Amino acid sequence: MPDFAIERRCEGVVCGVDEAGRGPLAGPVVAAAVIIDRRRFRGELRGDLDDSKALTRELRESCYRALLGCARVGAVSIGVGAASAREIDRINILRASLLAMARAVGVLQLALGRAPDIALVDGNIAPTLPCAVRTVVKGDARSFSIAAASVIAKVTRDRIMHGLALRYPGYGWETNVGYGTAEHGEAIRLLGVTPHHRRSFAPVRLAISGPADFFALLEAAPPEVADEVAEVQFSPGN
Repeated sequence: MPDFAIERRCEGVVCGVDEAGRGPLAGPVVAAAVIIDRRRFRGELRGDLDDSKALTRELRESCYRALLGCARVGAVSIGVGAASAREIDRINILRASLLAMARAVGVLQLALGRAPDIALVDGNIAPTLPCAVRTVVKGDARSFSIAAASVIAKVTRDRIMHGLALRYPGYGWETNVGYGTAEHGEAIRLLGVTPHHRRSFAPVRLAISGPADFFALLEAAPPEVADEVAEVQFSPGN
């Protein structure tokens, strides 16, 4: 479970930064930056908040609502940024993720009238920010600030995909939120790609280049192939 141990070792105003949506075949990558007033962070949220991937959907939504409630009374400050599928295709998923993080901190800076003193960033690659940066591997399971950012980023992105599902029915985005499920892959084969698909990702690229190649990929690989492809593309060397 996360705590404030890392934050306590930092000086000044600390924000946690995390992203959601590296692996999907469609939609943006979304990042959040969150500052928590540790003196006012109490109650059920303190007991429930964790890495968004470790929470059920219901508990994640509950933590999201609680964080927004804390923001309304000034106990939490939140910034959200994103990079579109087009930007992902142009600069690659790694750089797009770092760009979304920078935008999230920029929104937070604008709201506060100043930058935080230090950003705790989940992972091992630091974005360029207007403050000191400390990367924290598996930070969303170690730091409350990063865990809060992971929840805000994940729920925000899910809601974006739910909205896009209404405009582009048939891809199952209301449930798969853009990930490479069998349902999503079959829809790409039958319906084609949308402006929100990541054309630089191999399954989408194959669907564009030739349906036979794409169908062969679906037959040969499990549904999680999209995530595996995305993780390869996320390597720092890209």
